[in-house]
Amino acid sequence: MQQTSQNKGYNKIERDMQLLTNCFREVLNDLGEHDLANLLTRHEDLHRTLSTDLELEEKQIQVLSIYLQLMNLVEENAAVQYRRKIANSKGMQFIRGSWSETFQRWKERGLNEEQMQEVISKVRLIPVLTAHPTETKRISILELHREIYLNLIKLENTSYSFSERTVITEDIKTLIERWWRTGEVYLKKPTVEMERNNVIHYFSKVFPQVLRKSDIQLKQSWLNSGFDPKKLSYPRLEFGTWVGGDRDGHPYVTAQVTKSTLAAHRQAALELVHDHLNQLAAGMSFSGIRNEVPAYLKESIESKAVALGEEGKKALQRNPYEPWRQFVSLILLQLEHTKENTEGDLLSYPRAEDLTKDLQLLKKSLLAIGAKRIVDDLLFPIERLVQSFGFHLARLDIRQNSEFHDKALEQILKVSFPDLPDYRTWNEEERVKFISEELKSERPFAIAGRSFGPEANQVLDSYKVVKKHVERHGPEGVGSFIVSMTRQLSDLLVVYLFFREVGIDRNTFQVVPLFETIDDLLASGEILENFLTHPAYAESRDRKQEVMLGYSDSNKDGGIIASRWNIYRAEKNLTETANRHNVELRFFHGIGGTISRGGGKYHRFLESMPRGSMSGEMKLTVQGETIAQQFANMLTATYNVEMLLSGTALQTSNRLYPGEKIEFPLDALKHLAEFSKEKYQQLIKHPSFLSFYGEATPIDVLELSKIGSRPARRTGTRTLNDLRAIPWVFSWNQSRFNITGWFGIGYALEKLRQEAPDQYDQLKEFSQDWPFLRYVLIQVETNIMNAEPEVMEAYAALVKDENVRQEMTSVIKAEHAKGLEEIARMFDQNREERRQSLLDNLNRRNDVLISLHKLQIKNLRDWRASKDRSADDNLVTHLLQITTALASGLKNTG
Repeated sequence: MQQTSQNKGYNKIERDMQLLTNCFREVLNDLGEHDLANLLTRHEDLHRTLSTDLELEEKQIQVLSIYLQLMNLVEENAAVQYRRKIANSKGMQFIRGSWSETFQRWKERGLNEEQMQEVISKVRLIPVLTAHPTETKRISILELHREIYLNLIKLENTSYSFSERTVITEDIKTLIERWWRTGEVYLKKPTVEMERNNVIHYFSKVFPQVLRKSDIQLKQSWLNSGFDPKKLSYPRLEFGTWVGGDRDGHPYVTAQVTKSTLAAHRQAALELVHDHLNQLAAGMSFSGIRNEVPAYLKESIESKAVALGEEGKKALQRNPYEPWRQFVSLILLQLEHTKENTEGDLLSYPRAEDLTKDLQLLKKSLLAIGAKRIVDDLLFPIERLVQSFGFHLARLDIRQNSEFHDKALEQILKVSFPDLPDYRTWNEEERVKFISEELKSERPFAIAGRSFGPEANQVLDSYKVVKKHVERHGPEGVGSFIVSMTRQLSDLLVVYLFFREVGIDRNTFQVVPLFETIDDLLASGEILENFLTHPAYAESRDRKQEVMLGYSDSNKDGGIIASRWNIYRAEKNLTETANRHNVELRFFHGIGGTISRGGGKYHRFLESMPRGSMSGEMKLTVQGETIAQQFANMLTATYNVEMLLSGTALQTSNRLYPGEKIEFPLDALKHLAEFSKEKYQQLIKHPSFLSFYGEATPIDVLELSKIGSRPARRTGTRTLNDLRAIPWVFSWNQSRFNITGWFGIGYALEKLRQEAPDQYDQLKEFSQDWPFLRYVLIQVETNIMNAEPEVMEAYAALVKDENVRQEMTSVIKAEHAKGLEEIARMFDQNREERRQSLLDNLNRRNDVLISLHKLQIKNLRDWRASKDRSADDNLVTHLLQITTALASGLKNTG
């Protein structure tokens, strides 16, 4: 599909896209698929040339899907090259979200090197990978993406000869042919084990490289800023995951799955460390004759060799005059014993910190002979690797819904206190009083192994797995115990009872509230206050308290403006509550890939937080397709991690060195959120809304899709509350309504302008200077621009009831037009100038997307008219292929 350029010449994206399109076209012609190759030439009549034959249509969908994904690769490369150009022409400090920009901003605020180091040393970032059902592409396809991208990078090198560039182009054609011959989507619903293998791939193959490159980037930025390299400390980067531990509405995450996940993480971590130590051993070829060997190194080598017996003796014989290599070889032997995992093996490393002690001894011995460069280049990366991944790879969070916990405790009490009324009939005061009394005792409710009931057994079995793992390997592999839908204090205290029942010390792990709905966000400060002051919590006060904020359900509940405002307000309230009790919070942001679920540029996301709310530590979810989009490519991954680390440091400095306090128009934004929520809830509470939603979006086929292992609904009931926020957002985006990302903003701005003009003027005045407000307005405008009224009309035509169709469509379209108009009023510059990049992005995709929308609508109509709408229907798989193609083009799912 040839792209035209407004400036009558090809820009970089267009040139690269033309190259890849030509390669794709040649591959199709070589395979005899001439009609399909023509699709890439005649985009002006694409809609008319698409086949109605199911088999041929499937190939056409694949052509369009691959084309859109090639475009994504080209745009990603263009972004990387643009940042390089900016760094070369203006300086690294002009790259948004970079360490250099942060250092520049600190200089302007008057911070010195010591203060900067204090801030950086407090930073601890924990990205948490999840397997929410949004990633539709197979790992093999993502690997092909990476290889094509690397070839694009090679073509950036102008020193290659014509023949060398021809070879690279031929490699690209081979990769595209492999892609063409590979099925793109899961034809069988993925298991939790498959999803686990996916995230382990990132933890063991991608993030170790990202960590190394990120550290190099920080060091280079520090040096370029004119600072002393000896004074540089590094932030902590660790990782978490929900895959195998998140049981909220997920029946397939059993205790056995959690057990095998913890074991798989440990094995992958040990192999990762072993591989890097092998590389280190190869570089430790220093002669013990030419270099003076410290006595403590000799002693350590001797004691390790004796302990390791014959193995140790052979290791020394392999490198008789190379003591540093001998020492690393002995470390490797100990690590191999650790991998074997033999019970009571005294030759193993009990914990990762024991290995760290040996690495510190090695470091001391190298510095003693003046080998500082060797320490910096060879040893330091392994020290960082062990610090980040340990012997556990990633911390597995354990998540369950508060309602499930209530059922579990009710079953336990039925057995233990048969005369008591059902637990779920108790009010909050009764619950807290009972639990508080119980927690004064270490006595469990029943003898070990007692069966209570299905929910209770599931909870306790998973806790027993954690208990056994901790006894054997320590607590590092387990993260937090997260309570979804936390609504009151008892929801948190009940976890302490489960701990007691299996013998887990309640001070070992964080019990974390997850505040999701708007009502729960409003109550969050009071709930945290009650938790922090409860006697059962007292022993935990020397640590940070983790609090998780949900972006999805608050959005589904009240729309995007109300969601963002209430999360912002909750952060402020929670921070003030924690400050009163000398507790620092580690916020865990449950964001998704789409704007509706908190997605967007990381630096803008971090800047939008209330000043003073960042303690230095932060967790955030990286969900579904976002994992590949942000981290599959090494350069993009490094930039995203840099934005997260430097942005966290910048926000932490606002707490340590607050500077001048700025009074933002909070009341004005509060009223805007209330007006927006009013309009949004009018829509979702409309008596015809659910029937319209069920027919005007592909939600019914998404619920049958094979995208992820988790069911689309928590309990299976056909209600909006039960529907997970991810398919909710996904379905609206697929049909280009996008209401989850903008509906209510037009009405709210207009009403504020008419009824409270002073507050409206305040918002307009701060639209550029308040990072939170600017972030929200830009995100909402992006979603409105991605929505497409003509496509909305086409999907609405699927609604059988004409009155419902006309009424609901007119309401949505009217608010869409008003939203565009009202946001434009907030900015001085017109949209075409402000959002040129987004407009170009949309224009490049428009013809292909429109064609795919038409195919989806046609197939939805056929599928809904068929008698058999089972999950195994070929038409469902066909629809999923269209869904995947659209998701690729729109760059988002849920």
